[in-house]
Amino acid sequence: MAGKIPVIGIGPDGLAGLSARGRDLLLGAELVFGSETTLRLLPELSAERVVIGTDLPVVVEKLRGAVGKTRAAIVASGDPLFYGTARYLTDKVGAEHFEVMPHVSSMQLAFARIKESWEEAFLTDLAARPLDDVLDKIRGAETVGLFTSPRYQPARVAGELLGRGIDYFTAFVCENLGGKDERITRAELGEVRDMAFDPLNILILKRKPNRPDRPRAAQLRRFGNPDDVFAQSRPKTGLITQAEVRGVALSQLDLHPGHVFWDVGAGSGSVAIEAAGLVAPGPSYAIEQDTADYHLIVANAERFGVSNVKPVFGTAPAVFADLPAPDAVFVGGNGGEVARLLEAAYAALRPGGRLVTNVGTLEMLTATYAVLKRLGGGVEVVLMNLSRGVEQLEALRFEAVNPTFLLGVKKPAPDWVV
Repeated sequence: MAGKIPVIGIGPDGLAGLSARGRDLLLGAELVFGSETTLRLLPELSAERVVIGTDLPVVVEKLRGAVGKTRAAIVASGDPLFYGTARYLTDKVGAEHFEVMPHVSSMQLAFARIKESWEEAFLTDLAARPLDDVLDKIRGAETVGLFTSPRYQPARVAGELLGRGIDYFTAFVCENLGGKDERITRAELGEVRDMAFDPLNILILKRKPNRPDRPRAAQLRRFGNPDDVFAQSRPKTGLITQAEVRGVALSQLDLHPGHVFWDVGAGSGSVAIEAAGLVAPGPSYAIEQDTADYHLIVANAERFGVSNVKPVFGTAPAVFADLPAPDAVFVGGNGGEVARLLEAAYAALRPGGRLVTNVGTLEMLTATYAVLKRLGGGVEVVLMNLSRGVEQLEALRFEAVNPTFLLGVKKPAPDWVV
């Protein structure tokens, strides 16, 4: 009676690189599933071979038919559950019917060869996800690891990135890792675009130092624009105020034409720029003390074509005295100065105006809530838990965005006696 089906990861040396048990399982198998490339590494096997191609449902049915009846095995390159079809197959047939025996992943080998850490890298498989679907992730990453595919070889990937203004990565193409003809190529994207490589390769992209992101070309919305249409100076964290949070915050601020708006700690200026369209012809002041971010505010305002954005370079609240009193204020950031900024911003706020802030930790929520409650009484608090849909093979999955809290107060208007 056949037992569990082994899912065995192999390297370029085929059977020679496996444990004794792994070799015995493969040599004793009657039916072996694997990609054409992987099966070619195992010429010693006499078992019937089933090529795992694009018609995965057919493979699933063959596997179901083999469970408990045939000595079967699945072979995969490296770690079978790391961006491989093995995860799909085990999910469809039932994980309880399989035993996974991983090998060193080719992605691990690639990062080891260039002596870079991969713990915070964005990793994906271009055979499973089209390049367009992951461009936003690549655009904002420090380090990227890509399993290339016949459709998306390094030359095409480099050309697509350059065509979208993403020119700030150094590329490493790692071919035939672990084999006799292994080769590591370091080059600029413009050079990779004109080069040919062996189909078996990993493409690693390393962001050059001190290179801000460039916004993608896109039709701009009135508000709630995707984060990546704004030039950003911190690629690992992106904008402090994400698109969905920004949209809700602007709603809470209750902006109207002619209002004066302050964005305190504006960063790249996303809130100030979108608020500008709502308060025009009133001014939208983007207050920022970081030199690099100040220049990004200028560049982003120019891109959006909003002439009523007024970038202010300086430290809050010291700069408040030189600005007209606001009808609405947004305070961003999670630093220890937020309480002092909230107090100063609330004091400057016109009666009937609104103040909104966002924080990302429970500690800052508690401290900020206490300050706003003392200042304005009733505090509106919203916890935003967001997940964005991504396609993986035939499944729709969701990637969680870090939770954030929005807190807002309205400054009471005086009761006039006539």
